[in-house]
Amino acid sequence: MKTIKSPDEMQRVALDLKRAGKTIGFVPTMGFLHEGHLSLMKLARTRCDVLVVSIFVNPTQFGPAEDLDAYPRDFERDEFLCAQQGVDLIFYPEPGAMYSADSSVWVDEEALSGVLCGASRPGHFRGVCTVVAKLFNLVQPDLAVFGEKDAQQLRVIERMVRDLNFPVEIVRGPIVREPDGLAMSSRNKYLSEEQRRHALCLRRSLDLITSSVSKGTRNVSSLRKSMVDLIGEIPGAEIDYIEFVADDSLKPVLEVADRTLVALAVKFGKTRLIDNTVLVV
Repeated sequence: MKTIKSPDEMQRVALDLKRAGKTIGFVPTMGFLHEGHLSLMKLARTRCDVLVVSIFVNPTQFGPAEDLDAYPRDFERDEFLCAQQGVDLIFYPEPGAMYSADSSVWVDEEALSGVLCGASRPGHFRGVCTVVAKLFNLVQPDLAVFGEKDAQQLRVIERMVRDLNFPVEIVRGPIVREPDGLAMSSRNKYLSEEQRRHALCLRRSLDLITSSVSKGTRNVSSLRKSMVDLIGEIPGAEIDYIEFVADDSLKPVLEVADRTLVALAVKFGKTRLIDNTVLVV
C-alpha cells in the first residue's frame, strides 16, 4: 500500500493505471474510519483492480460555526485499517495542495442541494460537489462508492455525475449500524455516554413510521408528528429537520408513495446526527 500526498502525483499514477487497462475503484472519506467506511471499501474491492481511498477533511464543506478544527483525525489508525481492507493507494493531500489561495471555480448543484441538510448548512453541497469533482479528476475512478447514510449527498453526487458526464459509476453502499441501531458516524465520538443513549431515538423514530406505513398509514403530517413526539421526549434532543421527500427529486410529499425518503437531523449538544430510510409501499 502506498500513500500519495501530491495531487499531481495522484493524477499521474491514476493515468498510468488507466493506460495499463486497470479498473480503479474509489472510496472518498474524511478519515477517522469506522465499519461504515470499511464496508464501502469491501464493496469496491470486489469490483476493481486497484482500490484508492482518499482521506481529506474538506474545509470548503464546513460552515464558519461548524466543527472543522475539531473534526476527529487519526491517520495512523486509518492507514492500518485501509491496509487490512486491501487498499492499494491512499490519497492524503493537504488543503493547501487541493485549493489554491485564489481558487475561484466551484461546482454547484441547484435542484437537490437546497433542502434537508442544505437548508441548514448553506454552501455545504457546493463544497462537496467541488471536492468530489476534483477527486474524480485526480483519481480517475471507474467506480466510486458512497454510503446511503448520507442520502442527500449520494443523490447530489449522482446528479452531478449525470449532468457533467463524469465517466464514473456511482455505487451505493448500505447504511452500517452499531448493534443497538445507531448509524455509524465519525461524529458519534463527540457524544457523551448519556447522549449516545439518547441518540438511539433516531433509529426508533424511523422504525416507528416504517411500522405505521406497513399498517397502512400514508399521511405525512401524521407520520411526522409521531416522530416529533417520540424525539421530543428525549432530553436534550433538538430536531433540525424531519422530512418526507420523493426519493429521486427530494421534493416534499404529502402522502407516502413508493420509495419515499424519510430523512432527519437531530442535535445532541453540539453534535448533529443524521439518519434516513426509504419507505417502500
